[in-house]
Amino acid sequence: MSSSEVQPIPAARPVIGEEEIEAAVRVMRTGRVVQGPEVAAFEEGFAELVAGRHCVAVNSGTSALHLLLLALGIGPGDEVIVPSFSFAASANAVRLVGADVVFADIEPGTFGLDPAAVEAAITPRTAAIMPVHLYGNPASMDKLMPIADKHKLAVVEDACQAHAASLHGTPVGAFGSGGTFSFYPTKNMHSLEGGMISTGDAEIARTLRLLRNQGMEQRYANEIVGANMRLTDVAAAVGRVQLGKLAGWTERRRANAAYLDEHITAPGVVTPPVAEGAYHVYHQYTVRITGDRDAAMAKLTEAGVGNAVYYPTPIHRLRPFWEPDQKAGRDWDLPETERAAAEVVSLPVHPSLSEGELERIATAVNELGENL
Repeated sequence: MSSSEVQPIPAARPVIGEEEIEAAVRVMRTGRVVQGPEVAAFEEGFAELVAGRHCVAVNSGTSALHLLLLALGIGPGDEVIVPSFSFAASANAVRLVGADVVFADIEPGTFGLDPAAVEAAITPRTAAIMPVHLYGNPASMDKLMPIADKHKLAVVEDACQAHAASLHGTPVGAFGSGGTFSFYPTKNMHSLEGGMISTGDAEIARTLRLLRNQGMEQRYANEIVGANMRLTDVAAAVGRVQLGKLAGWTERRRANAAYLDEHITAPGVVTPPVAEGAYHVYHQYTVRITGDRDAAMAKLTEAGVGNAVYYPTPIHRLRPFWEPDQKAGRDWDLPETERAAAEVVSLPVHPSLSEGELERIATAVNELGENL
């Protein structure tokens, strides 16, 4: 079967339906389009996903990470422990506040920070740990939080891919000092573009609101140095519509993942494990290819099955991080990170998949056979 004979199955299908369009138009007709009632309502609604914590909407997931670090007082002289197996934004945010990134290795199952590696990476300068709930799979927060408490460290959860994920009943974004979420169009829900910060601390929440709005709560009454990282009411209106659909979409993603778990049987393809007590929301359905990954991906593409590698180059090997570390004499030993970057492939799992498309995905993977 060639991709020219069938409609290719995309790796993701962002949803912008009539409800989203109508919500955006409704807000634009009011003329109240920036930092207004829609944003406040979106924050209130999203709080239900994070155990009622304070929520502060901003213009992107990266801004969410950046502002949360600032609000926690993290800056020059501090170190933040971050997984190298993530999108660059995780480490970029640390650099943007002037702190140093310390990379720690990951667990092979969760793709999240390895608690033992975190413990080994702590120094007198360590100010925070940044667990990343990669692919929608919660990191081992039950083991990371005691380490943070023992060393009195802030915990900044990068939950940008994990809306509604949880571990032992606690939602991601409700464990640490604060959590961050992205509403980019390919995420499990979106607001065209945007981000959200959750925190259990009212003072931190107020600081975040100041930071996103030029340091002002009241117009021209600047209290601190801030920036313009506001979310528009148009984006918030879209986000509110998507938030109402998230639970159904999440169950569909989980059902799609369960189908793939059951039907993918090819040797050399390892389906994603899920830890006991973890509620995985499958932003990505990420398998490991233990043979020739490039050849496997080419065959999947030929069969019309979208696929991608997230992420082919660990952050510590990206030029903005590799060059300064080389000059400083740092050489990170991250074997599980390197192995994951060499083996992972993400397959379609989005809620728009039909039963026939799921069958095609499983069949294409199984046809890879033993000669990967």
